[in-house]
Amino acid sequence: MADPGLPAGYPTGLRRRLRLRDGREVLVRPIRPSDAAELAEAFRRADPDTLYRRFLSGSPQVTERLLRHLTVVDYVRRLALVAADAETGTGVAVARYEPQGDGVAEVAVAVDPGWRRVGLATALVELLAEAALDRGVHTFTVTYLAENRPVSSLVSGATGSGLRRIRDGIAECAIALDRERVEAAVREFTPAA
Repeated sequence: MADPGLPAGYPTGLRRRLRLRDGREVLVRPIRPSDAAELAEAFRRADPDTLYRRFLSGSPQVTERLLRHLTVVDYVRRLALVAADAETGTGVAVARYEPQGDGVAEVAVAVDPGWRRVGLATALVELLAEAALDRGVHTFTVTYLAENRPVSSLVSGATGSGLRRIRDGIAECAIALDRERVEAAVREFTPAA
């Protein structure tokens, strides 16, 4: 029987507790519509550089419609994972994929500045890739500012085979997901006790 507090089709099997390189722990789970208020607050708190790098422009207008789009997903064609500080429960990152065609999805990730460079973005992308493969997605695409070194490094480190092109300062990359490589990467994450 489904939990009445969770949306239909909510994949409870995607919940994880991870220990990051600096010893902090996060709880990872699929996004829920009830995350809208916290996501709106994250937009309000985000620094302009983070928003510019994530949206390739200034901050989007945070509307009820945008929040609904970001938090109401079908968990198959559209999926988002959120990470929360295991001690406080505060959201610290979100990664998502959106369909771009048959078996192709665009991936995006945003991490709170205080939680960067500890492997969180990589972990989220790999967990998202594992879920995507299970749902018929075989290729991730990503569009980002070519000068965004952390994303460029993430793309390089999280990819098996891929195609990358840069035009007018915008990098575009298509990444063929390899199940063996993704599963090996997911096994490397240190699960929390």
